[in-house]
Amino acid sequence: MIENALILGAYLFCIGFYGLITSRNMIRALMCLELIFNAVNINFVTFSNYFDTQERKGEIFSISVIAIAAAEAAIGLSIILIIYRNRKSTRIDQFNLLKW
Repeated sequence: MIENALILGAYLFCIGFYGLITSRNMIRALMCLELIFNAVNINFVTFSNYFDTQERKGEIFSISVIAIAAAEAAIGLSIILIIYRNRKSTRIDQFNLLKW
């Protein structure tokens, strides 16, 4: 059982990492970052159940990661919307607002 969950977590992490590296769209990069967070949450819960069945530290930590990821997604989408209103594009390579 633990092997299946770890394989699923590794698979999701690899898909998210590949998408984060190769994407040129900010929204797609944000979605791939969320995939990485979900893979980490699966690993937290799996290792928590495997090593310590009495305490639920992994589940509690994964719930806090989910809350932080939701806030990150909301802030990221609002920043992307502001950039789209100003630049009419969400491509990462055209994003140079922070250059001097």
